[in-house]
Amino acid sequence: MSIVTMENIHKEFGKTVALNKFSLTIPEGSLVTLLGPSGCGKTTALRILAGLLKADRGHTFFDSTDVTSVAAAKRDIGMVFQAYSLFPNMTARENVEFGLRTRKTSRTEIQRKVDEIFQIIGLEEHQQKYPHQLSGGQQQRVALARAIVIRPRVLLLDEPAGGLGAQDIEWMNSLIHNLATQCSVILVEHHMDVVMSVCNRLYVLNFGEVISSGDVEKVRRDPAVVEAYLGVNN
Repeated sequence: MSIVTMENIHKEFGKTVALNKFSLTIPEGSLVTLLGPSGCGKTTALRILAGLLKADRGHTFFDSTDVTSVAAAKRDIGMVFQAYSLFPNMTARENVEFGLRTRKTSRTEIQRKVDEIFQIIGLEEHQQKYPHQLSGGQQQRVALARAIVIRPRVLLLDEPAGGLGAQDIEWMNSLIHNLATQCSVILVEHHMDVVMSVCNRLYVLNFGEVISSGDVEKVRRDPAVVEAYLGVNN
């Protein structure tokens, strides 16, 4: 696990300011949600944290290590994208094995870890199916399995409840709670039931800036949050 810090992050796309003096600190083992209207900078922050996007200014730290210029593959991060991003030419099992293989994990260890993770996600009978043969909920479970099987220091989830039914959301919330004992978890999420169920700290963004942060109940009572949040769930 790691303490995650982003300091004065600034990012522009052309004339559009996506993030402006964006800062946050996430204690290790935390469940943190980035919340706010569409286009407020949530996913941009997540992608910068993952190393998939370079900030124009500012720094990112894991503990006391500056990882601003560290490549995404070397940040020891697991990430689940909103669109799942499974490899279409790989079976579910091959997708989950991928991160372990790139880390040159032994064949015996890969088999043990992947067998274990498929039991956790309840898809033992679907391991040899390709993504197009799986439902949306099943694809999301495989994407989560691929992200967590490598035991990342930080897990990033971009709207993990999108397109899921109530049963899958309940399962996912339980899994995320368990993962927080092993790594820091950061979500971008619009579903307030997910936010209330899993996270212990909120950062609310609007126009690329943090307008409120703190524990869930405190932030929910902030008038600035009520105004910025209009339209997210309506």
